Amino acid sequence: MRKINKLRALLIGAPLLLLFAGGAIAADTRGDTALRVPWKVTEHRMKNGMRALLLPDHSAPMVVMKVWYAVGSRDEQPGLTGVAHYLEHMMFRGTKKYGPRKFSEIIKKNGGSHNAFTSFDYTAYYERIASDRLELIIELEADRMVNMVLEKKAFDAEKNVVHEERRTRYDRPVGKFWEQLRAVAYTNHPYKNPIIGWPEDIEAITIKDMQAFYRRYYSPENAVAVLVGDFKVDEAIALLEKHFGIIPKSPTFRKRPELAEFPQKSERRVYVRADAQLPYVAIGYHAPNWKSEDAPALVMLEAILGGGETSRLHQRLVRKDTLALGAGSDYTYISVDPMIFYLYARVAPGKKAADAEKALLEEVEKLIEKGVTDEEFRRALRNIEANMVFAMDSHYYRARLLGSAAIAGDWRLLEGYLPALRKVTPADVVRVARKYLRHKNKTTAELIPTKKSRRANAAKSRGGY
Repeated sequence: MRKINKLRALLIGAPLLLLFAGGAIAADTRGDTALRVPWKVTEHRMKNGMRALLLPDHSAPMVVMKVWYAVGSRDEQPGLTGVAHYLEHMMFRGTKKYGPRKFSEIIKKNGGSHNAFTSFDYTAYYERIASDRLELIIELEADRMVNMVLEKKAFDAEKNVVHEERRTRYDRPVGKFWEQLRAVAYTNHPYKNPIIGWPEDIEAITIKDMQAFYRRYYSPENAVAVLVGDFKVDEAIALLEKHFGIIPKSPTFRKRPELAEFPQKSERRVYVRADAQLPYVAIGYHAPNWKSEDAPALVMLEAILGGGETSRLHQRLVRKDTLALGAGSDYTYISVDPMIFYLYARVAPGKKAADAEKALLEEVEKLIEKGVTDEEFRRALRNIEANMVFAMDSHYYRARLLGSAAIAGDWRLLEGYLPALRKVTPADVVRVARKYLRHKNKTTAELIPTKKSRRANAAKSRGGY
């Protein structure tokens, strides 16, 4: 989500928000206006099973296209973790029609930009380009859906790139810390594995493994094309049918299975010792996603506990007690399967992780015991609404929301998101905190700096470096 100034968000009144979003006003039980962001989406399904979501916006002569595949690290077999992300890299290595790096060259020559990303639940590829180049990017994406070429030299070179990415981005202390927290919090579900994969699995992936993965998951019935921008719906559908509609279904495609995590029955803990500058502590609780009636209340709980500088955790740990350089919470509303509700603190120099952890838990208990004030609730809701509405000026962001929601189950859940939050009460927030933020449902991780790091910090404080 695009970051916005929190004070600015608080000062924006509902009428301006509604004007900006083109939303509708409805009565609310608290006497406020209820904000609704319209999603005037056209959904089209091709005969081969591929779906398209089209959201016209003629405010600028440009378009964002994202092609989403319902495959991520969630779908990897044991011993092949990282293959979804590795395949994402290989998708830029050329097809039968376009040679190595030609995809990027063509996009850049036409004034566009592009990239891709892999998550637990999906892999997505996107382009931003002038609207009169729409057919170009549709043709390029359709081509690499079925015509990717896997050559050993490029495969081996890209494997080195993936290893280096892991070393520079994920093998750092905080990256290891979060990786280990997830690995301990989950015992059965593949969400326990890192998206980039475990090093030994990345090394073991073969061209044959990747070819089988590509053929199984990169097929029209497993894909969603999302277009946001300056186009006519009927013309865009004709182009999609012309290039994607002719691709046959995959004979090896199988609908992704339902997966579940075993209920956690006792507290878990993991210590990560690393060459870090400062301690870090985080607490994770298993929590349901958008499919649960409790999900909107969990969104509000996240905002009240750790959603920015006005939240309880920031005010207590950063401002009042100066225990942490940063503190907050994180909850995933849109996902295929339930994830983790996190509380975290980046411990301040000279402070103890144990004290920061104690403060995090005390704030949870205080919320459960003393409740949430109406004023606090309203402030959190206004912040969420402002963030949502001001992000709507981004074609990219709307395309991302639509695609991730479609993969998780239904893009229409976006239409009911803000109205659902409006139905939540302060009592609901307390109820879900008591229900899910329980000790038996808790996994705690602590990052412990090694002696080497402590000596380095001491030397810096004496002017040794």
